[in-house]
Amino acid sequence: MVTTEPGRDNPAGAETNAREVTVMVNGEERAVAQGLSVAGLLAELGVEPAMVVVEHNRRILARDRLDATPVRKADVLEVVHFVGGG
Repeated sequence: MVTTEPGRDNPAGAETNAREVTVMVNGEERAVAQGLSVAGLLAELGVEPAMVVVEHNRRILARDRLDATPVRKADVLEVVHFVGGG
């Protein structure tokens, strides 16, 4: 299935092509490459894995599993940043 980018021609935000899947990241739909790992997603987002906790489909994902966990169609991820200070 090949569709257009989300927007005027694709208001529902359907998948952009057969090699991408749509997931939810922090409450927003995002198209990502099929087969991308959670670690790869964090890299795309510019996020340092040591500075976040990732909830993957309502379960906290251990850091040592970020590379081994694929992001699949309809996954829901929450990326929570640590904030320093006092």
